[in-house]
Amino acid sequence: MESSAKAISKENILNAYYFRHATKQFDALRIISPEDFEFILETGRLSPSSIGLEPWKFLIVQNPDLRKRLSEVSSGAQKQLAKASHFIVILARSDASYNSAYAEYMLKEIKGMPDDVFELTREAYGKFQKNQRMLENPRTLFDWASKQTYIALGNMMTAAALIGIDSCPIEGFRYEDVHRILEEEGLLEDGLWDVSVMAAFGYRAEDPPREKSRQPLDKITQWID
Repeated sequence: MESSAKAISKENILNAYYFRHATKQFDALRIISPEDFEFILETGRLSPSSIGLEPWKFLIVQNPDLRKRLSEVSSGAQKQLAKASHFIVILARSDASYNSAYAEYMLKEIKGMPDDVFELTREAYGKFQKNQRMLENPRTLFDWASKQTYIALGNMMTAAALIGIDSCPIEGFRYEDVHRILEEEGLLEDGLWDVSVMAAFGYRAEDPPREKSRQPLDKITQWID
């Protein structure tokens, strides 16, 4: 069966990667169009996740008061929260264990698994989580779910760069304080979600002062033949 996906040139893709940088200063007067931002979100939605559980939720924080409160406890996002066109807090699921109601919902309702296939999948999923020692404490399980959110984050930033939109991933925040603020706003659904990472999207106010610097490819790769 022939793929319906249209090929994008390797040059265009690499140009997007060279274009993308962790933008600190955004142009507050330039706003991403609804169509373009929906496209960015859609690439997050379509991202892969382990067992297809999609243990993520994207909070698009546009409310100025909430942005101000977050900036006070997010040293790495103060500039971005003030001027970025769109700001996302990505949540990770806290109850993504093999025997959770959430796993059953995803596999049965969203993936459409019949009961017999679901039972086999859940059994294999349980062995995987036990072998990886994910079930020993809630933090280990949350960290696993949080890893999945970074796949979606990377895809959204790349998609944004492909259409000329800037972004910045952000981990510089005080977890306990951000958790408290979002909990007070009722955004964590009584503990079903928790804070994983943040990201700002918009248009750069100025070009970065230097070209992108990375280690040579031969320094980070090793072929095992």
